[in-house]
Amino acid sequence: MLVRNPALFYAGRLYTSMRGIGTHDHDLIRIVIVRSEIDMLDIKAEFQRKYGKSLESFIKGDCSGDYKRALLCLVGDPSWK
Repeated sequence: MLVRNPALFYAGRLYTSMRGIGTHDHDLIRIVIVRSEIDMLDIKAEFQRKYGKSLESFIKGDCSGDYKRALLCLVGDPSWK
């Protein structure tokens, strides 16, 4: 799937890092930082399409404080402040 649709692959990895109880912070941070300047807009669109919620709403529901604000800034959420 990575070769055919990288954005969908990373959307799935982000979802997996935040679903259920607890967050897999290492995976979440690594993907957001590495992909933030490459194809984050495409990943966000695939995330919305596949899971019916925005990536930003998942981050807001799963993270808090400066950690949440940093992630939201990196994914391009204008309300990160």
